Amino acid sequence: MAATRLAVPVGLHTGLGCDAVGVPARFGFKILSRLPSKGCVYADSDWWWWLVPAGSDHDVSWPLPACYAPGAEIPDRRPRLIHHPDGTSPYTPPIPLYLLVCQLTGIAPSWAGPPVGSAL
Repeated sequence: MAATRLAVPVGLHTGLGCDAVGVPARFGFKILSRLPSKGCVYADSDWWWWLVPAGSDHDVSWPLPACYAPGAEIPDRRPRLIHHPDGTSPYTPPIPLYLLVCQLTGIAPSWAGPPVGSAL
């Protein structure tokens, strides 16, 4: 299948780079309605995609069936922009998005952290 890069609308600042997180369409409205802050959201008949800052997969395991797309390059199913953010940032904050995806898929959040040590 051919790929396409999600196009960021003119006037939005992408200084942090762009990746995307996709979920099957059956989760789309639930996530959109529960997020306190939303960036650009794209959809086709099967998937919904949220723009997140590049590297939002660092030390985070996005649960299946979610799909993490570096560079916001996704399968070309002719997604269309369905939500334009109010401000100048195209990004959805990745941590609230991650926690919602985990909640809806029934997977416990999991991310790596630095080792914790103690010196007394």
